[in-house]
Amino acid sequence: MPAPEIQTAVPFRGTWPALLTPLQADLAIDHARFAAHALQLLAAGCGGVTPFGTTGEGTSFSVAERIAALEAMLAAGVPAQRCIVGTFAAALPDAVALTRHAVASGCHGCLVLQPFYYKGLGDAGIVDYFARLIDQVGDARLRLYLYHIPQIAGVGLSHGVVRALKSRYPETIVGIKDSAGDLAHALALADAFMPGVRIYVGHELHLPILARRGSTGAISGVANLLPRTVSALVEQADAAETPARLARVGDLLDRLRPFGAFAANKGVMALHSGDNGWLRVRPPLQGLDLAGLERLRTALEGFHFDPVTD
Repeated sequence: MPAPEIQTAVPFRGTWPALLTPLQADLAIDHARFAAHALQLLAAGCGGVTPFGTTGEGTSFSVAERIAALEAMLAAGVPAQRCIVGTFAAALPDAVALTRHAVASGCHGCLVLQPFYYKGLGDAGIVDYFARLIDQVGDARLRLYLYHIPQIAGVGLSHGVVRALKSRYPETIVGIKDSAGDLAHALALADAFMPGVRIYVGHELHLPILARRGSTGAISGVANLLPRTVSALVEQADAAETPARLARVGDLLDRLRPFGAFAANKGVMALHSGDNGWLRVRPPLQGLDLAGLERLRTALEGFHFDPVTD
């Protein structure tokens, strides 16, 4: 099989949901449901999908599991060029293996978090980590999206790190996913680095603001549940319907917040599909039990999911 052609360093456009990862009873990844969920989101108009991000419990799965699940997804018909793969891992060799596999598979790009176990790191160590990752992958097709989510990782991404990496690897570093939920921080990144490094925000209520500044898309957890609504916030930021769409997303986030993001998102999937298998998460995360699912159902009363517009 010939290697995929080298792609130009064009950042992604549209909404690429941060895929939820369905699990079997033994907590192995359910490949069939994983691929089916991705294909359903693409059919709803999403630009692509992002497996194994934070929403997808990426760090809960081994290198072998993540490689096997991606291969199954591609074999089921999800186009590789419509995948940005979360390839971050605590150990550099694991991140290299995952990133190398995604690139060799022809995926659009990789979402990579800086080292996240050791705290108090200086910029030099983080730059060294990314440089070794890029050099060891050693493939000109690699398109890297840096990932800033300090409230989860405990480690942030400084302007100095971004500047150093973009200078050293101008064709490889194409974007940043800023999931801190801090609009001022996202706008400072946009002022400092766009358009050369595209800034994407994880907090859906900030999407129209960043779109007006030149952001072209979103990697969004809520897009698992409201793919068309989130896409409209990105692609039609100044539409007359934008305030109503923002209010709808905000309402859903408020209803889900007491349940925790992981349990709530999978709970909504269970309610949508009638399949309680969606409730499963990998420990140490905890999903909803049946009583919790009923509380979620009650919390969602009056919020009607529309398969045409959502």
